[in-house]
Amino acid sequence: MAAPVAEVRSRAQRTVLIEAGPFRMGTEDADRNPGDGESPVRTVEVPAFRIDAACVTGAEFAAFVTETGYVTEAEEFGWSFVFGALLEKELRRASRKPPGTPWWRAVEGARWDAPEGPGTDLAGRGGHPVVHVSLRDAEAFAHWCGMRLPREAEWEKAARGGLDQARYAWGQELTPGGEHRCNIWQGAFPVRNTLEDGHLGTAPVRSFPPNALGLYEVAGNVWEWCSDVWTTGPSESLTGDVRVMRGGSYLCHDSYCNRYRVAARSSTAAEDASGNKGFRLAVEA
Repeated sequence: MAAPVAEVRSRAQRTVLIEAGPFRMGTEDADRNPGDGESPVRTVEVPAFRIDAACVTGAEFAAFVTETGYVTEAEEFGWSFVFGALLEKELRRASRKPPGTPWWRAVEGARWDAPEGPGTDLAGRGGHPVVHVSLRDAEAFAHWCGMRLPREAEWEKAARGGLDQARYAWGQELTPGGEHRCNIWQGAFPVRNTLEDGHLGTAPVRSFPPNALGLYEVAGNVWEWCSDVWTTGPSESLTGDVRVMRGGSYLCHDSYCNRYRVAARSSTAAEDASGNKGFRLAVEA
């Protein structure tokens, strides 16, 4: 299942070059989330850098673990949050529901290579984004590759694909010509997903067309870690370390979380490692 170690560790050689220069970051869209600090629109100068075309996959993370023996934070904690609809009925009923988000379940034994807990694995899913990885886990993988997590401004500039103030990474319409461009929730969240985009949980990387710079799934699928500390209001963390995440996930829906818009942002505790968070890496140009 693991990808070849040498290939994974040399991923920096296959990254996308983002040229130095300014871009307009943020949005004034009417449905922006004011508490998230999406506005005002401001011009940001970003030095040249390189970024992964796609998120790190389970097979790539397996190569890292096989060579280093690394143990993730979810493994140390002994559990992680899993979207309830992905679980067998008995496990779903037996697992604790967090207050305020009853679609999640705290599943004992859920981890990067057992995404829905004991009895599940990455068979047939090695090409999906790795999930149940915390900030520390992502940074450890990045160090192993000689790379780093992207800064938030880098992430947004790359995700915009050269478009100025477009709503999405590909333009103004969510489904241009009726074509789905990202893996998000369709239907009535969280009770019914019509699966119009073909996916209930994660999709394999490179499932949807890339943006104009060649980046895949910068909207939906999995939230992506950025290195920036979250400073826009409080957010819970066991350690007090809260970071920015970008891109939205397969659970985003206009009625609840419209953060698949390219300017949208959110926060998460550094130790959080739920089933809808992954990462891509960056490196100096």
